[in-house]
Amino acid sequence: MGWHLRTRASRRRLALPEGAAFWSVAAAFIVMMLGTTLPTPLYVLYQADFGFSTLMVTVVFATYAVGVVAALLFYGDVSDVVGRRRVLLGGCALSLTGSAVFLLAQDLGMLFLGRVLSGLSAGLVTGTATAAIVDLRGTRRTSRASLVATVAQMGGLGAGPLLAGVLAASAPEPLRLPYAVHLTLLLLTGLGVWFMPEPVAPVRRWAPPRRTRPTVPRAMRGVFVRSAVAGFAGFAVLGLFTAVAPTFLRELLGVRSPSVVGGVVCAVFAASTVGQVGLVPVLGRRAVPVGCGGLIVGMAVLTGGFLAESLGALLAGGLLAGLGQGVSFRAGLADVNAAAPAAHRADVASSFFTVLYVALAVPVVGVGLLAGLVGIRTAGVAFSLAVALLAGWALVAVLRSRAPGPDGA
Repeated sequence: MGWHLRTRASRRRLALPEGAAFWSVAAAFIVMMLGTTLPTPLYVLYQADFGFSTLMVTVVFATYAVGVVAALLFYGDVSDVVGRRRVLLGGCALSLTGSAVFLLAQDLGMLFLGRVLSGLSAGLVTGTATAAIVDLRGTRRTSRASLVATVAQMGGLGAGPLLAGVLAASAPEPLRLPYAVHLTLLLLTGLGVWFMPEPVAPVRRWAPPRRTRPTVPRAMRGVFVRSAVAGFAGFAVLGLFTAVAPTFLRELLGVRSPSVVGGVVCAVFAASTVGQVGLVPVLGRRAVPVGCGGLIVGMAVLTGGFLAESLGALLAGGLLAGLGQGVSFRAGLADVNAAAPAAHRADVASSFFTVLYVALAVPVVGVGLLAGLVGIRTAGVAFSLAVALLAGWALVAVLRSRAPGPDGA
């Protein structure tokens, strides 16, 4: 153990060594991300208890993205101002409060409140935890630290539905126990954040909220649009599986087990992680086109699954689309970061993630609305075709941008 001087104060507090703090922050990141997808296999149970429609499920889910975007716009750079530790503790407190609201939920309004709090937590924590993990590992190991942050984020997102599904299927109080477990995990991992050393020098303790205005320099708008469209298509797929996959499985296939639902959603996130971590470094400049191709093929298989009412095809389509999402997202973000001028990198990143979180929410609300009009199967097919068209547009745009000019350049 070591001692760390508190900012702007003479008192000292006990702090973990940087190596232990690195893994403590990664663990807390996993647990906070886990909480954002914990309700996924439980939505059908809430529908039965509270008596609301599939459309309302998607609206409840979409409030999460509202929280994330609000946090990004108002507090996207706050950890550079007040320090990583304070922001991570704030995110942990919001996550705790959100899970406590779900634990005590008695009506639809509490579900909305819990999702907004969860989104605010994720918006605060995602960039801050990634930055803290990189800071604590040191400049010479940046790539490994970024890999750990990616795995922590996607692993947490995938573990949430699996944990909730298993607990809901095998233990009493299916709408309470998952959140009680999550609260316990948050308290345990939050201790590691409390005792972490502050890796950056804060400028001041607190600043009033100020809305940032994400901008994209004109010179890089082509790269941004191509990457953002591919990212939009991929995140729409994640939104579909996170929000309405339980309804698809129940109404089309008669699958009512929360553990099966959680396993299917977890598999899609696992595929995304494999795409980001395992395939992007191998594919290099081919990553974005291959990712878009994976989304197109995945949507074709998913369409077949909807039409044939086949669990195997739905799962296969989800896995292929998850791989494509992971590849196109990580490679597209890398292209955007590489093209962005240093002075505008934060603004560009905020713009990019705002597009992605809009994609996480708006399309699934459209699916819920369409399902009420034409049925869940037709809505699923329409969604798959729309995502395939978006991915196809991005694929053509990327290939054209890289084609040699008339002079062979």
